[in-house]
Amino acid sequence: MPDDKLKSYLHFHFIVFIWGFTAVLGALITLDAIPLVWYRMLLASGFILVWIKWKNKDLRVSPRKFLVLVVAGIVIALHWLTFFGAIKVSNVSITLALLSTGAFFTSILEPIFYKRKFVGYEVVFGLIVIVGLYIIFKVETDHYLGILLALISAFLSAVFTLINGKLVKQAAPSVISFYELFTGVVAISIYLLVVTITSDGARGFSPTFFVLTATDWIYLLILASICTAYAFIASVAVMKHLSPYTVMLTINLEPVYGIVLAFLVFGNKEQMDPQFYFGAAIILTTVILNGYLKTKRKIKKLSGKSSF
Repeated sequence: MPDDKLKSYLHFHFIVFIWGFTAVLGALITLDAIPLVWYRMLLASGFILVWIKWKNKDLRVSPRKFLVLVVAGIVIALHWLTFFGAIKVSNVSITLALLSTGAFFTSILEPIFYKRKFVGYEVVFGLIVIVGLYIIFKVETDHYLGILLALISAFLSAVFTLINGKLVKQAAPSVISFYELFTGVVAISIYLLVVTITSDGARGFSPTFFVLTATDWIYLLILASICTAYAFIASVAVMKHLSPYTVMLTINLEPVYGIVLAFLVFGNKEQMDPQFYFGAAIILTTVILNGYLKTKRKIKKLSGKSSF
């Protein structure tokens, strides 16, 4: 129905806006990347577990599927560690602009994951994205570490998306998300325990690790509940009423929302060289065009099958 589609469309824009705000929260929280991600994944997995119990969903999965979920959980943990690490050493604008390259890492990896041929225009678009990256690297030499971490984060997000593309067909998204988030917490906890035992403990589970300011607690609760648990569950629901193209186009607005929000919150700290915005615009435009052509090909393929 038209009303359902309009409500879902507006709701999904709100969700993407929330995702864009995630990077701003990451910059506002005073914790380093490792404790930040640990707390986020721990709190979010708790919120999702409550939701699963409320909905009486079955948490049982096969041993083989559980192993895949463990791998996916480690990947998403590394993705968030590099994502927030990039924000801490550079800023929100650079991190979000580079994170949009994840669509092209997906284009490279998807033929390998799903055993299909490479598409010619995706290779061309990949070269155009490299041009955009070159422009950003050229003008933002002081932020090379942040750029590198953001690119690694984008690559890991592509791997995570492709793994979840197969998992979501076999289990409820909320169940998948719970296991992945909780696995990430366990993986980071093991690392912190090893660091605590093998060093002076200053970088591991030290007493200060569990001492947070009231402001950090507020931001973490918003990040874990609204920006993670709620946004994930709500996005699955609204996508049932929206076309793939609408979903793709709206998701690509995340860096735009995030960069605008960061400028409003942090002011001149987020103001970049004009060439940075030119390079970011090249990347974002190419990502949107790639998504449009890919969606068009899928629709054409499906209509061709239905005509027989």
